[in-house]
Amino acid sequence: MRKSLNLIIVFILYITLSGNSAGQVRKKENKRPNFIIILADDLGYGETGCYGQMIIRTPNIDRMSERGMRFTDFYAGSPVCAPSRCCLLTGLNTGHSQVRDNLEIGKWEDYSGQMPLENGSFTLARMMKQSGYHTACIGKWGLGGPGSTGIPLEQGFDFFFGYLCQRQAHNHYPSYLWHNNDKFLTGNPEINPHQKLDGDPMDPASYNKYQGTSFADDLFTGEALRFIRSNKDSCFFLLLSYTLPHLALQVPGSYLSAYADLMNDKPYTGQMGYLPVLHPHATYAAMISALDDATGKILDALAENQLDSNTFVIFTSDNGAAFSLGGADPDFFSSNGKLRGGKGSLYEGGIRVPFIALWPGRVRAGLVCQSPYAFWDILPTLAEFAHIEAPGDIDGISFVPALLRMKNPPSHEFLYWEFASSGGMQALRSGQWKAIRRNVIKDPLRKFELYDLQTDPHESFNVADQHPEVILKMKKYARTRLPSSRQEWNFVRN
Repeated sequence: MRKSLNLIIVFILYITLSGNSAGQVRKKENKRPNFIIILADDLGYGETGCYGQMIIRTPNIDRMSERGMRFTDFYAGSPVCAPSRCCLLTGLNTGHSQVRDNLEIGKWEDYSGQMPLENGSFTLARMMKQSGYHTACIGKWGLGGPGSTGIPLEQGFDFFFGYLCQRQAHNHYPSYLWHNNDKFLTGNPEINPHQKLDGDPMDPASYNKYQGTSFADDLFTGEALRFIRSNKDSCFFLLLSYTLPHLALQVPGSYLSAYADLMNDKPYTGQMGYLPVLHPHATYAAMISALDDATGKILDALAENQLDSNTFVIFTSDNGAAFSLGGADPDFFSSNGKLRGGKGSLYEGGIRVPFIALWPGRVRAGLVCQSPYAFWDILPTLAEFAHIEAPGDIDGISFVPALLRMKNPPSHEFLYWEFASSGGMQALRSGQWKAIRRNVIKDPLRKFELYDLQTDPHESFNVADQHPEVILKMKKYARTRLPSSRQEWNFVRN
């Protein structure tokens, strides 16, 4: 009798505990998804293995591509840092956004920041925060310096750690970073990120003064891991904005040693800006491998905390790779693939970027999407996944149907960019067609060039004269741009 009673008690306990366990699992499954955007800085379209890189090793990013969806025709918001990040955060293209170019505030050495976002701007972070998400920006900001309306804590982020000013981010060993509104001292010495070599170019000791002990991007990874672990039981949004592989060329020796075979190139002595470096090719490759290593740590942390099946992760870059300055050698690495142009240009090499989406169990592994989307589409996409209503007055559309392989996913009739530097540029994409015109501030009547990206992805053959009807459509849409609050960013519409 007692034995039977004990068996009944054990059975009841088993059912109770099983019920609780199932309830906990259901609760976890019903939790709203987390979001992480890993944003590289000046990473070219062809600088990772899954996009064709043959020299630089990126096993973690490649594994992310194998487990998720890789986009072939995804575009940054702009060919330079600040406006591209503005497009990502606001869901607006540069014909409507507040920030349309890099605009430095204050003296260079004061690190006063760039043009700030206006007070109360609608941002992706604000949307998430208002919907109950814990929000963090870790890494490079560039949308408002210290004390301005544009700092992350004023734009929807609960937590910030990193560089506020893009100019300070030219040095990967800063003497301080910002921890919310306070300076966080790194222990590194003060280093001017733009100087020429003082010493023997062939003596490794001559370059010691350009390094520190605390590598900023490693600090960013540490803070990101802490944020993930401390918010594993709640829903979170993390913008993890690395400064790799942006110049200057600096990296810890632990990453550099993997590229001993690239150490036979000539030293860079600072003659074209940024810091001198003994082994520029090996250092650049190692910086991208450092980015890859950091990406792997983030993905491992999600798996270790059982968050990977409920976290949507994006890996991308804010624009194309930089041209040959500061010791960088994009031709050596085929940094932008075979695309024309690079950073600062509205040709494909300046704005088409690597883009990988990972969500195990939701986004099918190993798929490739060839539909054109852009940074302003990220906001409504995350909103749809989080069951949040996105604003109706943005330029972005949700590409959730493309991620989930639904039939007839939405597409843009036009994608639009403008950029005030280098005389002013406009570019549009509509289906297979890409239109671009240059020097529009100096020459408002400048004609559009036209390229058929289906047959000419490298933009080698201008076919504008053969397709006047396409040019007319492009011109009509280009006129929908709105004037900027900055007069220097405006031009007469053609």
